[in-house]
Amino acid sequence: MRAIYRSLSRQPAISTITNSRFQQPSFIPSRVPTFFSLPAYISSHPRRPIHITPNMSSSVSYQKALSRLSALQSNLAITSLFTVPLPDGTDRNAAAIPEMLFWLSRAGLSPESIASSGLKCVHVAGTKGKGSVSAFVGNILAQYSNPPTQKVGVYTSPHLVDQRERISLLSPQEKEGMIDEEKFGKYVNLVWDTMNAEARKQLGAEAKEEELEGPGTKPFYFRFLTIVALRAFLDEGVRDAVVECGIGGEYDSTNVLTEESVSAAVVTQLGIDHVGMLGDTVEKIAWHKAGIFKRGVKAFTIRHPRETVGEVLRERAREKGAELVEIGEEEVKGWKGVEGGMLQGPFQKGNMALAVYAAREHLVKTGHKFEGRFGVDEEWGLDDIPDKFVKGLREASLRGRCEVVRDGKDGSEWLVDGAHTEDSLAGVGEWFASRAGDGLRVLVFNQQERDPKILLTALLKGAEKEASGSKEVFTHAFFTRNEELPPKEGEKRDLSVQTKALEIMKEYNCEVESRVSDNVQWTIEGVKYLTAKARAEGKECRVLATGSFHLVGTVLKRISV
Repeated sequence: MRAIYRSLSRQPAISTITNSRFQQPSFIPSRVPTFFSLPAYISSHPRRPIHITPNMSSSVSYQKALSRLSALQSNLAITSLFTVPLPDGTDRNAAAIPEMLFWLSRAGLSPESIASSGLKCVHVAGTKGKGSVSAFVGNILAQYSNPPTQKVGVYTSPHLVDQRERISLLSPQEKEGMIDEEKFGKYVNLVWDTMNAEARKQLGAEAKEEELEGPGTKPFYFRFLTIVALRAFLDEGVRDAVVECGIGGEYDSTNVLTEESVSAAVVTQLGIDHVGMLGDTVEKIAWHKAGIFKRGVKAFTIRHPRETVGEVLRERAREKGAELVEIGEEEVKGWKGVEGGMLQGPFQKGNMALAVYAAREHLVKTGHKFEGRFGVDEEWGLDDIPDKFVKGLREASLRGRCEVVRDGKDGSEWLVDGAHTEDSLAGVGEWFASRAGDGLRVLVFNQQERDPKILLTALLKGAEKEASGSKEVFTHAFFTRNEELPPKEGEKRDLSVQTKALEIMKEYNCEVESRVSDNVQWTIEGVKYLTAKARAEGKECRVLATGSFHLVGTVLKRISV
């Protein structure tokens, strides 16, 4: 008997409040809605660097698209607003969906037009593992597509090296399927130009051309790329897609998708993150994540060990009119999983299980019929998955998530993961310790915005647990800032976070040779020096880079040079 728990709807419809979120606003403002208008000190917030340098063969359209994207307000500037409450106590989140509907309409789209296109999406929220689950589901669905005319769309975030990583068009022949430069440039510029044209209509003769062309008539970065992805999926004839939430769920930009466009919802592992926007308890965060539940649509999660969290999810399912399927931990533990996958780590088995449930539901709802036990709703189990599911799980990949990269120049092996929460870093510590072996074992770590003591300690304890209590998993450590290049002459960079991390490491194990760095280039040069020394002594060198997607993206860029 499989341990699956279902919360069935007590009511046939979503509440009036929820349903009204998807109605066209009664008026369309001519300029950016006010809740996310940025004061000067936020508007000047440094933008996240774009991790791509177009080569000379890149098209003019593609380079124009990159230039335009670089002008948009960064996601970090928006999330920073939530550290300062509004004077009247208004929840900034409340404006998110109306604003997204406004921007969607300015791009010539609406929830209704998306639904009428026939696009069906698996919608994924969660604190940890949502990127991996999205990759698994996308690759499973791709095994059932009919190329070249039919491809599976996948929208994930963040990107690490190339902005195109966020949008994929998958088929059985294309394991990665990152959208090509020509199409990326086409759809970025199409959305941009459409917004210009709509703004011109609304603003009339008073509008200046530079105002229309500029970022002031566009949403911030994540919203804009969400619209670009939807535009690309519709115009490319995509009928099966996976859409990963950015932050939360209830008020996330992706939650303009209606029940007609969603085939299944997934809530992955939950933890504490983005407390300014989502709350400071797992229960509060669960409320937000479950905001993607839709009437008549199954939602899948692994049963949470804390009953109060599970009750929040069940209550939200009842409120939304969804059916919540809670997969028991014992079922996941009793399944052997799929070995030899590109996405590694002991925690991936749970992500694989969620992906199997969601992908099966999507395929059944879109008309696919499975043979044998796997085709019978109340009888199938994880051990019954077809070969195409196994292939999809094994070949799924996602940059910076338990990724292993071999530096062809010096032979070092880099294990990179953008983990940045306590639980996820503990899991990454276990993963590295399981592969560490002999030789040099180097940690490259940073977390610039959160308490390094809590996060670094979680990483070290996870590694220690896997190493049977040994504190000698790492021989060397670099605590670096995220900037790629050394500071310019006269530039000072604050190293207080890195110094604190170094002190934590010394207190944990003073035998680990540790140092701080103010840029990734010098850090990697230090690692290369250690690698050369190890090779001269007949030893191997393995490196773990983790703590931040920003750090991991910069590391991947530098070791690929």
